[in-house]
Amino acid sequence: MAGSNFVDYVKIFCRSGNGGAGSAHLRREKSEEKGGPDGGDGGRGGHVILKGNRNYWTLIHLKHRRHVFADHGGNGGKQGSFGADGGDKIIEVPLGTLAKDAETGEFLFEITEHGQEKIITKGGRGGLGNTHFKTSTHQTPRFAQPGEEGIEMAAVLELKVLADVGLVGFPNAGKSTLLSVLSAAKPEIADYPFTTLIPNLGIVSYRDKYSFAMADIPGIIEGASEGKGLGLRFLRHIERNSILLFMVPSDADDIEKEYQILLNELKKFNPELLDKGRLLAITKTDLLDDELIAEMKVTLPDIPHVFISSIAQIGLIELKDMIWKELMNANKE
Repeated sequence: MAGSNFVDYVKIFCRSGNGGAGSAHLRREKSEEKGGPDGGDGGRGGHVILKGNRNYWTLIHLKHRRHVFADHGGNGGKQGSFGADGGDKIIEVPLGTLAKDAETGEFLFEITEHGQEKIITKGGRGGLGNTHFKTSTHQTPRFAQPGEEGIEMAAVLELKVLADVGLVGFPNAGKSTLLSVLSAAKPEIADYPFTTLIPNLGIVSYRDKYSFAMADIPGIIEGASEGKGLGLRFLRHIERNSILLFMVPSDADDIEKEYQILLNELKKFNPELLDKGRLLAITKTDLLDDELIAEMKVTLPDIPHVFISSIAQIGLIELKDMIWKELMNANKE
């Protein structure tokens, strides 16, 4: 299936280039057999660089690229000539990619903007030529610096999907159906839990001239924050969303309880997620009458909510208005 092309975790071995050696050359000319030092500096070793590219949405292109080696710097030469810098190796990644040290787990940086570049392993400095070591008491130094060695590191790259709205709900809550109706995204949809095994991203048009990005995050189960089910693998994608749209089907035994379970899983994973704007959509409501809806409203959590049916196209305009208003409020903060 198309979803198998989504990769959000890779481990690669990076090695920057060694710096070139400085030259210890002494000037030799017809008119001057024993000239002074004229050795040039060595070139810098190449960096390994991550670069943001908005046209990528997965790390699949790095799945089989286990090693990334930058080029070594050139050695310095006579007549003060500098060695060439080693060629950098640039790895293009989707926006929302985090880099970590694979050995220690230390967070290094995050790529969030198109064209943004961050050095993951820095190239070694070139060695100084012997001209730098000439003094009044040592006119002809016959030595130069070697180049600095490059850096080797195993790095982990993790992708967090960047979206304005993250859909949060238990499996089979109607998230994929909503995304397919509101956008051109084509997630796999069926009547059984865990149809969505990857995050799906769609662009939703709003009032002809505006749009926002919506991510269908795979369904959460109780205990996801402890790693149950697909748990931790997908909860991290929610961290990059501006606001969260909780989705609970109208046939749930207790809508308030289901919402609180979802909220608790997010809190245990990362308490800061509770600072995001929260909305609630009661899904699959095409068979509810006005009287039943009125009764259900009394029991709902105290956040902006709307009753929708993706299949019957009920409440979707109201939902988009509610989302846009919350996005505008989030951008003011």
